Amino acid sequence: FLKESAIVGGMRSALGLLAVRRACCLSRSNNTSTHTLEYKPIKKVMVANRGEIAIRVFRACTELGIRTVAVYSEQDTGQMHRQKADEAYLIGKGLPPVAAYLDIPDIIKVAKENDVDAIHPGYGFLSERSDFAQACADAGVRFIGPSPEVVRKMGDKVEARAIAIRAGVPVVPGTDGPVTCLSEAQEFSNTYGFPIIFKAAYGGGGRGMRVVKEYEELEENYQRAYSEALAAFGNGALFVEKFVERPRHIEVQILGDKYGNVIHLYERDCSIQRRHQKVVEMAPAVQLDPHLRDRLTADSVNLARQVGYENAGTVEFLVDKHGRHYFIEVNSRLQVEHTVTEQITDVDLVHAQLHVCEGRSLPELGLKQDKIRINGFAIQCRVTTEDPARGFQPDTGRLEVFRTGEGMGIRLDSASAFQGAVISPHYDSLLVKVIASGNDLPAAAAKMNRALAEFRVRGVKTNIPFLQNVLSNDQFLYGTVDTQFIDENQELFNLKPVQNRAQKLLHYLGHVMVNGPTTPIPVKAKPSSIDPVIPPIPLGEPPVGFRDVLLREGPEGFAKAVRAHNGLLLMDTTFRDAHQSLLATRVRTHDLKQIAPFVAHNFSNLFSVENWGGATFDVAMRFLCECPWKRLQELRALLPNVPFQMLLRGANAVGYTNYPDNAVFKFCEVAKENGMDIFRVFDSLNYLPNLMLGMEAAGAAGGVVEASISYTGDVSDPMRQKYSLDYYLKLADELVRAGTHILNVKDMAGLLKPESSRMLIGALRDRFPDMPIHVHTHDTAGAGVAAMLACAEAGADIVDVAVDSMAGMTSQPSMGAIVACTKGTKFNTGITLENVYDYSEYWEVARGLYAPFDCTATMKSGNADVYENEIPGGQYTNLHFQAHSMGLGHKFKEVKKSYTEANKLLGDLIKVTPSSKIVGDLAQFMVQNSLTRAEVEERADELSFPLSVVEFLQGHIGIPHGGFPEPFRSKVLKNMPRVEGRPGASLPAMDFEALEKQLRETHGDDITPEDVMSAAMYPKVFQEFKEFTHQFGPVDCLNTRLFLDGPKIAEEFEVELERGKTLHIKALALGDLNKAGQREVFFELNGALRSVLVKDTVAMKEMHFHPKALKDVRGQVGAPMPGKVVEVKVKQGQTVEKGQPLCVLSAMKMETVVNSPLSGTVVKIYVNADSSLEGDDLILEITE
Repeated sequence: FLKESAIVGGMRSALGLLAVRRACCLSRSNNTSTHTLEYKPIKKVMVANRGEIAIRVFRACTELGIRTVAVYSEQDTGQMHRQKADEAYLIGKGLPPVAAYLDIPDIIKVAKENDVDAIHPGYGFLSERSDFAQACADAGVRFIGPSPEVVRKMGDKVEARAIAIRAGVPVVPGTDGPVTCLSEAQEFSNTYGFPIIFKAAYGGGGRGMRVVKEYEELEENYQRAYSEALAAFGNGALFVEKFVERPRHIEVQILGDKYGNVIHLYERDCSIQRRHQKVVEMAPAVQLDPHLRDRLTADSVNLARQVGYENAGTVEFLVDKHGRHYFIEVNSRLQVEHTVTEQITDVDLVHAQLHVCEGRSLPELGLKQDKIRINGFAIQCRVTTEDPARGFQPDTGRLEVFRTGEGMGIRLDSASAFQGAVISPHYDSLLVKVIASGNDLPAAAAKMNRALAEFRVRGVKTNIPFLQNVLSNDQFLYGTVDTQFIDENQELFNLKPVQNRAQKLLHYLGHVMVNGPTTPIPVKAKPSSIDPVIPPIPLGEPPVGFRDVLLREGPEGFAKAVRAHNGLLLMDTTFRDAHQSLLATRVRTHDLKQIAPFVAHNFSNLFSVENWGGATFDVAMRFLCECPWKRLQELRALLPNVPFQMLLRGANAVGYTNYPDNAVFKFCEVAKENGMDIFRVFDSLNYLPNLMLGMEAAGAAGGVVEASISYTGDVSDPMRQKYSLDYYLKLADELVRAGTHILNVKDMAGLLKPESSRMLIGALRDRFPDMPIHVHTHDTAGAGVAAMLACAEAGADIVDVAVDSMAGMTSQPSMGAIVACTKGTKFNTGITLENVYDYSEYWEVARGLYAPFDCTATMKSGNADVYENEIPGGQYTNLHFQAHSMGLGHKFKEVKKSYTEANKLLGDLIKVTPSSKIVGDLAQFMVQNSLTRAEVEERADELSFPLSVVEFLQGHIGIPHGGFPEPFRSKVLKNMPRVEGRPGASLPAMDFEALEKQLRETHGDDITPEDVMSAAMYPKVFQEFKEFTHQFGPVDCLNTRLFLDGPKIAEEFEVELERGKTLHIKALALGDLNKAGQREVFFELNGALRSVLVKDTVAMKEMHFHPKALKDVRGQVGAPMPGKVVEVKVKQGQTVEKGQPLCVLSAMKMETVVNSPLSGTVVKIYVNADSSLEGDDLILEITE
């Protein structure tokens, strides 16, 4: 009863005040010269707020000739709003970020000290605090808003609700006052049922608002709503309402003056919300019944008149699916979305606020209800630094790029969004409000979509992709949205990835400028500054080549055409094995693409171009940071007439390990689909089960199967009979019986001499007169041309060559030499030497770009000692580089000798990847640890062998000819498991659907079938490659010198992202080291200044010193070689046994398991996964 009496009394008081104001208004309208209230012009306005709304008010003040004052917190010293004002003053010194803007005494103090006439509260912070409005009045400073009493009434949602009831405005069932405890909320829910909603009694904006759908959620949501309200508004009071499901959220803009005049400016539809916070706002509401519009506006004006409302405000309603409307609240301030109302009514609401505060009447301002008309349609989108893909989690960081969308029908109300601005976690995530105007919703949406597409925001995530999805949604465009729109349209979260290519490339270039190349550099040599010149290329389509035969007649017809061909056919290895042998496999797609059209036009009679597979697959991702599949696709488009050949490691596909059978089949299928033609299938041990699987997979894919015999030893030496002529002929019998289209002899080490060539190829030709024979060799000893000519004379159809400037040494024999030597003979290749010269000249200059990887930096010639050590050509180069990178360059002769000894230790293997790598790993291990063959055999049970050696002995790559070496194998393996038979046969089938799903979850929906295969072959390498491209973008667009060495200061260059999109870049300056260990690198991009912050890894490393293991301290375990920690297998405090694996190191593709030298307890670990170590760096300590 007392409460009801108080409300009635309040109503009478309000009605009395309204009567007085109406009388004043009537007097004013009858005699405009009579002013009951004095007009007081405002000369200086302070905005007690920040960001976008502060700037909005400042602009209005400036237009009216009013001086402006900004206030800012300590965290906002760099914000734009303080620069837009005439004066700016610090408030809340020493306070937390939000608390600074809630410090009423300090704000009033600044206002008084600087002769401020009026304070505009903006929205949020103190805008709906009656005590702030009262403090302004007490200080003699005008508050640009309603009176303190009205702010109090409207700010208290319970009192506002009671006033609405008295005014006859429909309300949702709810509590009469704020609930003081959980039990009151429980009592309400028992009466009205679920769902219910908690709302903050003293604020809005979605904070302190929680929907509860069932009893079990009640307590948790009450606590969360209370704490949110307390944090946001300084008061945790809540009231409870019945929750209206699937309503539209419609609000009406009102404007009142000091004389009792109140008008509405029609409605806004704010139904598109996330967690009760508005995302997109529209005016007017679409498909709103005119009678309902009339009721909404009439109720809003009546309610405002009832309390004597002056200045701008908003009355908010829920409209249910039956067209019934319910009052929610009054926001006694300017709304964030006021802009759309301004656009459709042509009324500047901030101007109106200022004039009303000065004492001017609405009629005097020309604001009469009958003159307010709806003109067109407007949409507002709030562009925020929120990531929709992560539940709209706010993102922070530095705005590296900020470019807006503009044009006809677009208005931008920005905050502190500019290039170089730092988005802090302290405040609202709003960057800019974008307002689009048009004749109707579709027209405005089209303009908004276009404007958002023009935005470029880099450095932080934004919600722009999400907004674009909203604007393209049919339900939105039809105007039939409600507050459940976002929740029920999960396709809105299918976000189109932002490419951000230009800025990512600047990051990469800056990183290289600061830290040097991202790919390991074996020698200190700079790429050449001279770019290769592409020879002239004829216009039109290239001539018909052997690929046309393949496409027309299939693999069998192709093989017959090859066998029937007159003359010697050549396969060009320049695109793969030549640079693998000479340049550490580092040649990039960029340089291959440039010369590919020349090859298509001038070398159409090549048997094939070897350009893919083998080591190039993982190196492309691992070191060149480019997609191997994209290389294949692009080269196929540029070289359509010559067959492509790839290297397939049998059951190992393009990896160094075993894969499930279906993975090998799938790989060949995808490779064929992407343009591969010929699959050269080999196994490093000539292990038939592995070979057969690869052949079946290539054949099933529709490719040409070229089964390979991996050659080692010397068939012409009667003293070396482990790999005899009979051995090779029997193996060939099996391959031909299995259905190979072409038979290949793969001489990886260049061991074929002219005599052995005649013996082997002659015998094969006699046994298989109709089978095309293809020979591959290396020129390490310098006898490659002679050997290949001997092969041709003995009946070979195809031999491998490399263009002259990429031939010789550990590469293939010279193309020019073979062409010249066969000219005029029955072996004539049909290739003109002039074309070879032009082709060679390109690669001679291009090779200079790869000077840091060129084998000639450390190796000046080939060496006939290859006939003794049998090191394959590509590995010979790699071992040379590895030896130098590990400080063993002066011991390379020992490495080669150790290679021979390691080969004998392992039983005299056929040495082709990966078996050659196993021998090489063991050889380097022996040199690094100064071990002889005898010592290795003697200590085999205690040494920490390279992982590749252990896995070979376990049987992971198959069974070598003659079996495993004993007792060496048993001493190394001890009780470790062994693989019996073909390793991949026991592996379960790979689930590609599950793998693709996992990749999409990790990397997004732009995962291709090719990506799935890359991940299947090299999971970790692919993961790192995707992380790299996500960070640095499409670095394959850069020329090779820029990729390896970065630009010089003041250098200008162009980067073509795609056809028709070219970046013009100039490197400007490199900044000093900052406290965070970063340097700012400055560029000019397409004429605009850009900068990136790059962490100086060298400087950071200099600040950190890793301890070394002391060799005389038995329990200190050091790194046996430089490398990266792949895995730590023990924990601190763990008990370990002698020989137990402690951790795994990786360096230059070689993994080593570090075993415990003694039994004891791990007392301290000094490394973790991904730690980079130098030799002898301390890994951990063990006490006995």
